[in-house]
Amino acid sequence: MTIDPILIERTVSAFRRVHGRVPDLVSFAPGRVNLIGEHTDYNDGLAMPCALAVGTLVALGLRSDKRIEANALDLGNASASFGLGSYIPRQENGDWENHLRGIVAGMPRFDLPISGANIVLSGNIPQGSGLSSSASLGVALALGLSALSGEASPDRLALARVAQWSEHEFVGCACGLMDQLASVFGEQDQALLLDCRTLAVRHVPFPADATIMIVHSGVTRGLVDSAYNERRLQCAHAAKHYHLGALRDLDLDALRAGRGELDETVFRRARHVVTENARVLEAAQAMRESDLVSLGRAMFASHVSLRDDFEVSLPAIDTLVECLTEAIGINGGARMTGGGFGGCVVAVLPQNRVSTVQEALSAHWRQHGMEQQMVMVATPATGAHLVSGW
Repeated sequence: MTIDPILIERTVSAFRRVHGRVPDLVSFAPGRVNLIGEHTDYNDGLAMPCALAVGTLVALGLRSDKRIEANALDLGNASASFGLGSYIPRQENGDWENHLRGIVAGMPRFDLPISGANIVLSGNIPQGSGLSSSASLGVALALGLSALSGEASPDRLALARVAQWSEHEFVGCACGLMDQLASVFGEQDQALLLDCRTLAVRHVPFPADATIMIVHSGVTRGLVDSAYNERRLQCAHAAKHYHLGALRDLDLDALRAGRGELDETVFRRARHVVTENARVLEAAQAMRESDLVSLGRAMFASHVSLRDDFEVSLPAIDTLVECLTEAIGINGGARMTGGGFGGCVVAVLPQNRVSTVQEALSAHWRQHGMEQQMVMVATPATGAHLVSGW
């Protein structure tokens, strides 16, 4: 995987400008796109994401004192400064700074070393796209701070866990672990089949003649302010109704048989999770066999379930999925991706259909009076790592 050299140069140059020297090291963690398996992670279920070549870059320099001094280039060089200690408070209006504070506060909890550091960070994941810029930021910081403190090969699972802990405790989003695991364990040309209960990761070869297309809907997504946490509570309520620890342990027959007086909305939330877990397995098998027809069917069925049962789609997303599905044809498919309420649509299609689909997208945006939105053509990329040669 090649990280955008402009991103590297911009970040390292800013560090040199702010601190008068080159950084000691540079870390990178990718964003991810979830090919299938949405809202299953916090239900102990299955998901199949892959890492992307876009992400967060962090330049770090060791400090002799116990302080963190950080600058965020993408936010007008906004700065943060605080000391290491037993208590690091959450900022009421901290936003990006709370991501940083959460990682720093959480490192000792997961046996990851932490030292005083000068930090400059930037990234190239479109904000609000649903491609997990927050997990990318957390993992890149955790990896960089560990390496700066002398641990060049930290526990990879611990990196994912501290990034999730930061989201829960400092950012206010009760996310699962899928995004962080994808950012940590991604491999080139491999999707990841994640078991979010056991945290087992199996790599699934991505079809050699296919590509991923990620298309922004034009609707910026705000995960914390959306109904994400409400959906999570509804899933927990459904699991309790069925006397289960998590919806992972429910199949479709048991879901229907034990419905009883369960609220209709909560029942549909549970039905999405149960059927989505099955679709992940179908999609993984289709990918192993390079069967784009079956993979496409599973992806579109996932979108319908997210739209109708989980109710996290929007009309702009639905029409975009329909446009992509028609343009791709039977060999591939499309679905919304991410937490919902905006963000991106993901498609898998033959490489020789890319230009045709891009033309269809241009026509779609003209028809709806929209400016052209972001289109990213990608293949699965490498997970979090230290950057050399900068």
